[in-house]
Amino acid sequence: MYYVGVDVGTASVRAALVNQAGTVVDQAEEPLEIWEPRPDHYEQSSADIWKACCAVTKAGDHNRNVIMWMDHRGGNQVDRINKTNHAVLRYVGGVMSVEMQPPKLLWLKENLRQECWDKAGHFFDLPDFLTWKATGSLTRSLCTLVCKWTYTPDGGWDDSFWMKIGLGDLVEENYAKIGNQVVSPGVCVGNRLTSEAASELGLPQGIAVAAALIDAHAGGLGVIGADVTGRHLPCENEPITSRLALICGTSSCHMAISEIPIFVPGVWGPYYSAMVPGYWLNEGGQSATGKLIDHIVRGHNGYEELQRRAGGSGQHVYAYLNQHLDQMGASRPEGILGADLHVWPDFHGNRSPLADVTLKGMIVGLTLSKGLDDLALLYLATLRSIALGTRHIIEAMKTSGHGVSSVFMCGGLSKNPLFVQVHADVTGLPVVLSKEVESVLVGAAILGACASGDFASIQEAMQKMGRVGTIVLPNPAHRRFYDKKYRVYLKLYEHQREYQAIMEDD
Repeated sequence: MYYVGVDVGTASVRAALVNQAGTVVDQAEEPLEIWEPRPDHYEQSSADIWKACCAVTKAGDHNRNVIMWMDHRGGNQVDRINKTNHAVLRYVGGVMSVEMQPPKLLWLKENLRQECWDKAGHFFDLPDFLTWKATGSLTRSLCTLVCKWTYTPDGGWDDSFWMKIGLGDLVEENYAKIGNQVVSPGVCVGNRLTSEAASELGLPQGIAVAAALIDAHAGGLGVIGADVTGRHLPCENEPITSRLALICGTSSCHMAISEIPIFVPGVWGPYYSAMVPGYWLNEGGQSATGKLIDHIVRGHNGYEELQRRAGGSGQHVYAYLNQHLDQMGASRPEGILGADLHVWPDFHGNRSPLADVTLKGMIVGLTLSKGLDDLALLYLATLRSIALGTRHIIEAMKTSGHGVSSVFMCGGLSKNPLFVQVHADVTGLPVVLSKEVESVLVGAAILGACASGDFASIQEAMQKMGRVGTIVLPNPAHRRFYDKKYRVYLKLYEHQREYQAIMEDD
């Protein structure tokens, strides 16, 4: 038996054919176009996304109506929403993010012509749009509505919230435009795959289509439940709640689950059954990680030299940078590289645990050098800053009651061994990599396996289809260095706040 997992990422759509053992047998990828009509405005086309889905599921064989997750045009709207101090905000870390749906919807209402707003038939989160295209069903996933729309499993929609923020018209007809049929992820949606969608996707009509997960949550599902028996990890004899799933790509998400609701200031959730059924989820995150690394490296004067050298050696630029740093370290045995170069990584605002979209990036310790060595050190400092941000999120989770003892990492950046090792060293925790790097696709396939009835529960499918690969342990010799780095990291935030206060002082 095989399952098709589809992952719609920021820059591309991928599909994988996955067997019952969780092995990716085949996969395909199609790029997605992104428009940036103005700074911080990011748009895509739903037709383009569906076309790419159809292309990848065949495995080889401008209507810009999507506002992307990283779009920050609703900053003014989210400020007004947060000033309401409405009770629903308690379940998003106390402060709603500009990356969630209510501020985006409010921006649309206030900026579209009234007749355009009135004519809108349905507003979808992307996972629900895809299941609608596949089945014709308006059923929504509990994951998307709980994590991005303020829906609660016990109380559903809160009329007073939508009325208070100026979107009371969405309450009409029992929330028909944003969803009133809600099921848990992994439940078979509607009447299964329609004939039209089957023809476009190149799949058999009538196969089960599962209620979806947000892509990062699918990655968490694909990695967090793996069997670690005999691996000598701290979490081996601990409950699954001791594991943090870190899904890292263009941005990064930090998923921690608990048996009881835990409220973490500045961290989204707690969301009930939003990833693993029966567990509460807290979701931390960094809005720019892979995107930040590319921004730093590609924008440096030494990038052309890096491309030439990497191309000449037949290596990817990041593999070459990692090798170059090893050579630099070997020639300077007196200390750890880059001790006096510090980066604050929030070039696109802070998602967690500060929940402040206005924060900016900072670099301290620059010189006039502009060669390859300088680029390599800045790249290293950027990796460290991202890992320090992860430590910041984990510390906030631990302070509030989570017992994280191991990090289970997946996503594109998990392919970079230096990125992984730095995260282990900075957090002081073992990092467990998935046997299948594409854990988002495995997680999506787990949903399909459950929808088809081949597993009794998502937990059973997680354990049998999620598999452990490499385990990376922290280097104890670097602990004191990174403790000091973390102190500097927190100081950078304090200083940025002080600068803002000085400039705002009348």
